[in-house]
Amino acid sequence: MKFFVDSADVKSIQAISEMGLVDGVTTNPSIIAKEGKDFEETIKKICEITDGPVSAEVVGTKSEEMIEEAKKLAEWSSNVVVKIPMTKEGLKAVSVLSKIGIKTNVTLIFNITQALSAIKAGATFISPFIGRLEDIGTNGFDLIEACRIMIDMYGYETEIIGASVRSMKHVEELALIGCDIATIPPSLFDSMLKHPLTDKGIEQFEKDWAQFTK
Repeated sequence: MKFFVDSADVKSIQAISEMGLVDGVTTNPSIIAKEGKDFEETIKKICEITDGPVSAEVVGTKSEEMIEEAKKLAEWSSNVVVKIPMTKEGLKAVSVLSKIGIKTNVTLIFNITQALSAIKAGATFISPFIGRLEDIGTNGFDLIEACRIMIDMYGYETEIIGASVRSMKHVEELALIGCDIATIPPSLFDSMLKHPLTDKGIEQFEKDWAQFTK
């Protein structure tokens, strides 16, 4: 399973990349706004850190607007993937963009028919939201599993991005059910790398070595 970083914090992405854990990056308007920096400059810097897919989202609501935005975004770097919302207008845009070779990530997917529609429109990636489904009492992993079955059954090439990931358990479950990608906030990477027994083991090794070399 691939790890994408769900962030526009260039420093955090760089730090995670140095550990060899960055296969790509996802952003959205909220994440970009939180950083308070120029959108184009931020995306270009991220694309310099990783040669994996970097999702940059459109903000237009009509398909024509999305298509024009997408063309501009795709010019910023060869690894930019245009993030498109799961709407009728969004799918119109995806259908056009897929035909002219611009990669897309259809976001805000919450059921299997949305996922199938995005795939048939030509989406390169689909992003089902695990955490937000849990917020309304729905098991998001059932949706991921259904997407996996559907893609494998019909031979689609679209990749599944498990989004709205909030815990190590989410990452573990996504890996076990065959999700292609988990997009993970930087803070969660720190938790994923830690275990009290690891810390205890290192402490014991250092203590024993200090005794040995006295």
